[in-house]
Amino acid sequence: MAEIKLFYHKDGVVRLSRSLDFLKSNPIESFLWIDLNDVDEEVENELEDFLKIYIQEEEEMIEIEMSSRYIETQDTLVVNSNFLLSNFESDPVSFILKNNILVTVRSEELISFHETVKKISANPKGYNTGADVLVALLETRVEFDADMIENMTHKITQLSNSLSLQEADKELLGEIKNLQEKTMMLRENIIDKQRTVSSMLRSDFIPKELQPKLSMIIRDINSLVEHIKFSFDRLDYLQDTFLGYVNIEQNNIIKIFTIVSVIFMPPTLIASIYGMNFTRMPELDMRWGYPVSLGLMVLSSLAILLYFKKKKWL
Repeated sequence: MAEIKLFYHKDGVVRLSRSLDFLKSNPIESFLWIDLNDVDEEVENELEDFLKIYIQEEEEMIEIEMSSRYIETQDTLVVNSNFLLSNFESDPVSFILKNNILVTVRSEELISFHETVKKISANPKGYNTGADVLVALLETRVEFDADMIENMTHKITQLSNSLSLQEADKELLGEIKNLQEKTMMLRENIIDKQRTVSSMLRSDFIPKELQPKLSMIIRDINSLVEHIKFSFDRLDYLQDTFLGYVNIEQNNIIKIFTIVSVIFMPPTLIASIYGMNFTRMPELDMRWGYPVSLGLMVLSSLAILLYFKKKKWL
């Protein structure tokens, strides 16, 4: 749903407006944060003209080069970062910081934005500039990334506990592959935040009093990267275990066929001998020739079975 939100200070409280006309008719220094959620291009152009900023197109926001994702000019800081949705789809978000006003551009509803609004409402004195909001948004996003990683870890544990020789099928392998892809997406998302926050630590646009918060975010991100690496290693181990189970199952099948083939080899040999059409075969004239040949077949098969059992091959 297209929506524009303008957060501004008034009487010691952060208030909300949804009109660009309100922005133009009030002191610009009172505004803290302008959030654009899937708004029309006309609204973006109007805001660009009023604030003298440039709002990037989505194609520019998703560029992977660091020069496109983090830009500093004389009076503007531009940060582009991907935010994961609950379904693991990625929504590119652009942060534009100019004259202590933060402008965010996105196209999806993001829980981290709602939570940041709650934080601002609960403690308006802690958010004096757009830089405070920017750091809070990244901080909240990393917290949600941690929750997603924790949920992923729980799923991996459940999958590990359910993995057995009987459950080794294509569906299980597909689940492992799905978790691997999600884990890689989480890692890419976290690494993206790591690069962004590292660059912000060196930026003059970020006040010195926010440096400790950014350092804490970096430490949290580093721990999440290690956690993701551990989760990915677990999935690799599960995949190897799955393939091991598949090999065991295939070996068991081959073993059964081999045993059956060996058991029937002597009876087949006996039947082949007495199936020959030679004239001089003494056993052909024997009264008990037929039951004797059948008995030899049964005895030879039993002898092989007993031998296999003695060797514990069965």
